[in-house]
Amino acid sequence: MEKYIYSFAEGKKEMKQLLGGKGANLAEMKRLGLPVPDGFTLTTTCCLAYYENGKVFPDTLGTTIAESLKILEQQTHKGFGSLEAPLLISVRSGSVRSMPGMMDTILNIGLNDDTVKMLAAQTGDKRFAYDCYRRLIQMFGNVVYSIPAEAFEIVLTHLKEQRGIQLDTELTGDDLHSLTIEYQHIFRQKTGRRFPQDPMQQLLLATQAVFNSWYNPRAITYRQLNNIDEHLGTAVTIQEMVFGNNGKNSGTGVCFTRNPSNGEKKLYGEFLLNAQGEDVVAGIRTPQPISDLAVTMPTIYTEFKRCAALLEQHYQEMQDIEFTIDNGQLYFLQTRNGKRTASAAIQILMDFLAEGLLTKEEVVDKVTFDMMEQALHPSFSEEELAEHSPFAIGLPASPGAAVGRIYFSAEAAQLASENDEAVILVRQETSPEDITGMIVSEAIITSRGGMTSHAAVVARGMGTPCVAGCHDLIINAEKQTLTHPSGQLKEGDWLAVDGSSGKIYTHVFELTQTAITPAFEQLMVLLTGMSDIDVRANADTATDLQTALSFGATGVGLTRTEHMFFAPERLIEMRRLILADTATAREIPLNKLQHFQTSDFEELFRCANERPLTIRLLDPPYHEFLPHDISEKNALAKALGISKTQLDQRLSELQESNPMMGHRGIRLAMSYPEIYKMQVTAIINSALVLEDEGLTVIPEIMIPLVGSVTELKWMRHYLETAITELLVKKNSHLTYKIGTMIEIPRACLTAHEIADTADFFSFGTNDLTQLVYGFSRDDVAKFLPLYLEKGLLPHDPFQTIDIDGVGQLMKQAITLAKKAQPQLKIGVCGELGGDPESVAYFHSIGVDYVSCSPFRVPLAKLALAKASIEAETFIVI
Repeated sequence: MEKYIYSFAEGKKEMKQLLGGKGANLAEMKRLGLPVPDGFTLTTTCCLAYYENGKVFPDTLGTTIAESLKILEQQTHKGFGSLEAPLLISVRSGSVRSMPGMMDTILNIGLNDDTVKMLAAQTGDKRFAYDCYRRLIQMFGNVVYSIPAEAFEIVLTHLKEQRGIQLDTELTGDDLHSLTIEYQHIFRQKTGRRFPQDPMQQLLLATQAVFNSWYNPRAITYRQLNNIDEHLGTAVTIQEMVFGNNGKNSGTGVCFTRNPSNGEKKLYGEFLLNAQGEDVVAGIRTPQPISDLAVTMPTIYTEFKRCAALLEQHYQEMQDIEFTIDNGQLYFLQTRNGKRTASAAIQILMDFLAEGLLTKEEVVDKVTFDMMEQALHPSFSEEELAEHSPFAIGLPASPGAAVGRIYFSAEAAQLASENDEAVILVRQETSPEDITGMIVSEAIITSRGGMTSHAAVVARGMGTPCVAGCHDLIINAEKQTLTHPSGQLKEGDWLAVDGSSGKIYTHVFELTQTAITPAFEQLMVLLTGMSDIDVRANADTATDLQTALSFGATGVGLTRTEHMFFAPERLIEMRRLILADTATAREIPLNKLQHFQTSDFEELFRCANERPLTIRLLDPPYHEFLPHDISEKNALAKALGISKTQLDQRLSELQESNPMMGHRGIRLAMSYPEIYKMQVTAIINSALVLEDEGLTVIPEIMIPLVGSVTELKWMRHYLETAITELLVKKNSHLTYKIGTMIEIPRACLTAHEIADTADFFSFGTNDLTQLVYGFSRDDVAKFLPLYLEKGLLPHDPFQTIDIDGVGQLMKQAITLAKKAQPQLKIGVCGELGGDPESVAYFHSIGVDYVSCSPFRVPLAKLALAKASIEAETFIVI
């Protein structure tokens, strides 16, 4: 018979798959000797059996729960349903992977009209007893019978207004007693039945409801967002209650062992006195910072700090801890790996490395590709911020910056997002029901709650900027208004949110990329030292290159010279060149374009500062430079001083049926070799200028679309003749390289021949994929989604390498080329050069470098480091 229940004494952290994260970690904390209330866990397999059985408990479960309760009664010296010493319990969900707030919890199970009186008599605190009872009725009604929480909150708010008070803690025992009567009336009104008085019935219904919450809408959405398998199921933890609402010497809190926003090594959390745990995350009252606990309860704070450090060292992860203080006694209710921003995660990992908690290989293993991408949050310019006063200020709950239009509900946010609007979700406080709106939002603002509120935790996990606890904001979701002493906004108005400072602005700022942190730089250095494959960047401007170098790029693997021709004053000359029908007519635009290119190359060489710089000669077909609509054609005819008829005739002569496979790359240069001669002249002249400045520059000139060695031999001879003339004239011995793109299948198959004529290879994976598949990149979007949907392709081959087809062709080409020229440098410069999965494959087939867009350089470096570690591990095994 399968075992469905484990006591805390039987579990350990390695049993997460069976006991869920919460159950496994509670058991582990028990093993470590931390103060944890006793309890037991229903396994994830029990949850799966429940669903397989048509949402009915396995036959023996009721009996097994009763037996486990007997043991818990012996451990606690209390009785479940007893009128002498009532045992109260909590029922909490606990999935294998953390899903904060997505599933349900019920506290204070075991209270009824009789046991509540005994609890009041035992503790001498009627207020405490009835506070627990009213919470049970509300949570039970909401979770088990789907009674909206607002139905209870309206009554609570009305009672506080009658009493002229603001806080729940100001209600008396009599107030709360009357509130429980009203809550029971609501329960009967909404369900048609009395609130259950049998504690065992409460427990079984609560357990069933928590199992059911595995498939509630917000849990389903969260799993889809975070790629969590729906077949994992959830465990259910049943645990003795300890009470944070048991008077002034009690409290509850949530704390991270390090700052989840920036990674600072300092306790970061909040607590509430005389409250239960749900009050902290729900944002009902604004909590105190954890540092205040050192003043309020110094002994408790010292013990908490010791235990927190122990947990962090034990798990080798920043921990997110839930705790309760019951009448001066500290208890731990949960620990888990804490959600954190990407920047914080990197800071923490580098600190762990420095502290000796992790090896460099373990650090690389823990860094994720999502983390790397999110680490570069956008921000606002400090200079621009200084010129504008904030509209409102709250708590900086999740860093980053965003601009968007405000919406007051998840539904409105979703609808606006579907209409391609940038959305900022504004709520009093968020709840798990808001998850669909939070996902589509650029930023989140709440008027209630703190740094560990639902909004803050979820936003940080998603990498979304968030400002929480902005108390001066009056949010009226019904009227769709946001009111502040400085003014009022309505739905659809613009706001700028700075989640790093907690400031909100009505001015629409420009977003700029954030500065790279020292920890990020340290990580880049670490990654560089873990792979012998270089990461270069695709960079067409000095700005692009500077960005790439700041991420640790070792040079430029691709400069697309055609991108230098699209500025208006250059485009007209490029069009003049294309439309010219004689060599003489081409001379003037060629001279002008050479001037432009020389200046551009000088800037790039200077920025590269002796690093490799690979410049691809003109590649695209004519049509990318020529006008298409009538107004553009008329303007061009006028600028060139020709008639519209003459222009149309020339355009007709140049028109191709399939331009991407037509007159482009080396083929165009065969027809008009003076174009490549102009470009090479600009490259060499700019390199000579830098040489005169004392820099050693070795230009790498790359010829695109080569399909045969004969093409490359002819073009190389032609270009070298021109280069030699220049160097003789300048009396220079400048070193240069001439290589080729490998992007035609025939070039892959004859790579050994081409290798004898080329100084380097670089795979152009975009065109190679296009030609191997026979797909047109310009048209593939019309049918590729259907192929993916039907499972005809595992992924988009333009985004991730097709190992069986394109990948095998590349592998064959490398083998042939290296056999012919063992020292030949081989790189990859298509979009796949920045895709982590593709980069790992390129590592396995022996490329010397990959090149990608500047902001993908960190991803490529991480992929190579992971691949290197995996390769070494495989060899050791």
